[in-house]
Amino acid sequence: MSSETKQKPSENCSQLPNMPLPLKNLEIKYTKIFINNEWHTSCSGKTFPVYNPATGEKICEVQEGDKADVDKAVKAAKEAFKLGSPWRRMDASARGRLVNKLADLIERDSLILSTIESIDGGKPFMASYFADLPGAIKSLRYCAGWADKNHGRTIPMDGDYFTFTRHEPVGVCGQIIPWNFPLVMFAWKIAPALSCGNTVVIKPAEQTPLSALYMGSLVVEAGFPPGVVNIVPGYGPTAGAAISYHLDVNKVAFTGSTEVGKLIKEAAGKTNLKRVTLELGGKSPNIIFADADLDNAVEQAHHGLFYHQGQCCIAGSRIFVEEPIYEEFVRRSVEKAKSRVLGDPLTPGVQQGPQIDKEQYDRILELIESGKKEGAKLECGGKAWGNKGFFIEPTVFSDVKDDMRIAKEEIFGPVQQILKFKTIDEVIERANNTTYGLAAGVFTKDMDKAMTFAAALQAGTVWINCYSAMSSQCPFGGFKMSGNGREMGEYGLQQYTEVKTVTMKIPQKNS
Repeated sequence: MSSETKQKPSENCSQLPNMPLPLKNLEIKYTKIFINNEWHTSCSGKTFPVYNPATGEKICEVQEGDKADVDKAVKAAKEAFKLGSPWRRMDASARGRLVNKLADLIERDSLILSTIESIDGGKPFMASYFADLPGAIKSLRYCAGWADKNHGRTIPMDGDYFTFTRHEPVGVCGQIIPWNFPLVMFAWKIAPALSCGNTVVIKPAEQTPLSALYMGSLVVEAGFPPGVVNIVPGYGPTAGAAISYHLDVNKVAFTGSTEVGKLIKEAAGKTNLKRVTLELGGKSPNIIFADADLDNAVEQAHHGLFYHQGQCCIAGSRIFVEEPIYEEFVRRSVEKAKSRVLGDPLTPGVQQGPQIDKEQYDRILELIESGKKEGAKLECGGKAWGNKGFFIEPTVFSDVKDDMRIAKEEIFGPVQQILKFKTIDEVIERANNTTYGLAAGVFTKDMDKAMTFAAALQAGTVWINCYSAMSSQCPFGGFKMSGNGREMGEYGLQQYTEVKTVTMKIPQKNS
């Protein structure tokens, strides 16, 4: 690997007062399957290794769940959901208190969970501690507040009838989460499901199962009844497929690739037509007009692409810059990329850690090579970094054309592509010319122009003069092949209830 880009973390970061530090030599306590509030070995006896992507070294072995283990977990979740069970008899406000208690425990154990996220997923510790942990906590607290407010309506039906609706839980929810935001996605999935009264079987990604398994211990400590939350680590083609095809699973929520999302929807169609919500890939356009605040646009575009090594579904990876400011935008973006600090994600001051694994690492490098071969101009980076782990230099391409692979395929890596445009109509058409539709950004001081783009862009989220600004209150999801349904916000809770209409005949008294 090349270490041509010599970057060292700031020596001052570790000396700041009250700066949290990762836990050295953290013991990984939870590596088994979590079912019915108990820890289990896999039915097959198999385990799988979990690696630290910064070093390539094995962290531990985790029990490998497959169909038999999923069957056990679903049985437990189904039992916990039965009418008359402690969970179903529990007051809605009490459910909310349990979810809030779980948030309290995450807050208490923030150093442990942030350290786990960094060694397991390669995310810089500061990003885990100051962004992901608060995000997970806020998601749980937001949904906890809805637990006793998710109510139906009365309807003035014609005739002598009294009609009302009930919002009832869907049932057993299978939830499959990705490796790029393990703890945040764990919270995003379980928080609305539990607040609405469902039970859960959740499969963390095989690359990053450790924070989810730690959460199993907190589920017990918080006081959730057995079977309400079950955690089955394993691989997609076995454990993930078993959840997707299971006849006793009433809903599947999945975050991951579009290719796998198609398989999950197919499985639902072939079995019990279970409800499916999908949050999938993206190739999001970020449009910079000549009248934009250039300092802000460069900063936001940089963060919107390079955060977590570019491993974000919302990454603003197609940056369209208006012709008059194109050269200056490229120059500043290259300076910004070259200044990024790479290294051990546990080291204070490090901004960029490794890619998640060798498969992802190799794919990113192959796409970088395709960009060079197809004629894009490599402004900086483009190579591996360091002598161990899966690090890639921050990479910037200019002179990118719409038909190049790097402009069409989701790279999921630290590769910024900058394209040029001349007119509004042209850039709207080009921005929408993709099978994806997850997010988009526009930078301009002209609010008429901004609102025109907010309406025209085919994306589930549009940011104006900012990027990656997200909150638990705001629904999140995609258009087109970026998914179906929404997560978080009031819209996200609607995915976890069935609406039942109840009509009662009103007897008429004789006059």
